[in-house]
Amino acid sequence: MNPFSLEGRVALVTGANTGIGQAIAVAMARAGAEVIAAGRRDCDETLALMGSGRSLRLDFADPMAARDVFAAERIDILVNNAGVIRRADAVEFSEEDWDAVIDVNLKAAFFTAQAFAKAALPRGMGKIVNIASLLSFQGGIRVPSYTASKHGIAGLTKLLANEWAAKGLNVNAIAPGYIETNNTEALRADPERSKAILDRIPAGRWGRAEDIGQTAVFLAAPASDYINGAVLNVDGGWLAR
Repeated sequence: MNPFSLEGRVALVTGANTGIGQAIAVAMARAGAEVIAAGRRDCDETLALMGSGRSLRLDFADPMAARDVFAAERIDILVNNAGVIRRADAVEFSEEDWDAVIDVNLKAAFFTAQAFAKAALPRGMGKIVNIASLLSFQGGIRVPSYTASKHGIAGLTKLLANEWAAKGLNVNAIAPGYIETNNTEALRADPERSKAILDRIPAGRWGRAEDIGQTAVFLAAPASDYINGAVLNVDGGWLAR
C-alpha cells in the first residue's frame, strides 16, 4: 500500500473555489481521493482542474453551514480552509469586521469539525486538516481579527487532537507562509512590503498554493497516522530566521 495515496477516500475541502483551497482539492484528487469542492461561489474551475469530483455550495458567513453535510454520506477527510481577512488599523477596526472574520475563520471551523467528528468517531477513523497561518504565531499588522482567528485555529487543533487522537481521528494544521493568493495581493502590490517579506524568506520566493496542497495530502494520508495536534509551518523558512 502506498502510504501517500488517498485512493478510496472522500475529502471535503472548504474554500475550494480559488487559491490554497483549490490547490488542496486538486492535489488530493491527484492522490486518488474523491473530492467535494465546497465554496461560497461556484467551484467550476476547480472541478475542471481536478477532472473529477463534485461541488457543494457552502457559505460560512453562517458558521453552522456544514452542520448536516456529514450525516448524508461518508466523508473521510475534512480540510477547514475557508477564510476571510479584513485590514484596518486596530484603533479603527470595526465590530462588523471582527465578527465577520471570527465567524468564518474560527467559529465555522470548529462547528464544521464537530459535525465531521460526530459522523467519523463511530467509524474510528478520519483526518482533519485545519489551515492556520504564520499569524498563528506572530502578530501581523492591521489584521487583528485574522490574527486572533489563526491563533485560535492553532489552539483548537491541539484541543481536538487531545480529545480525538485515541479515537482514531487525526487533527493537524498547516501554517502557510507568504503564499501567492488573493489574501496576499495587497502585500505583493506594495513594493516595500513585498521586498521586506522576500528578504526574510530563506527560500527566496513567495510560496505557491501547490506547496500547501502537497502538504495537505501528506496530513490526510496514512503516512501521517501518528501525527496529532501538529501545526506544520510551510513558509520557506520564515519562522526559522
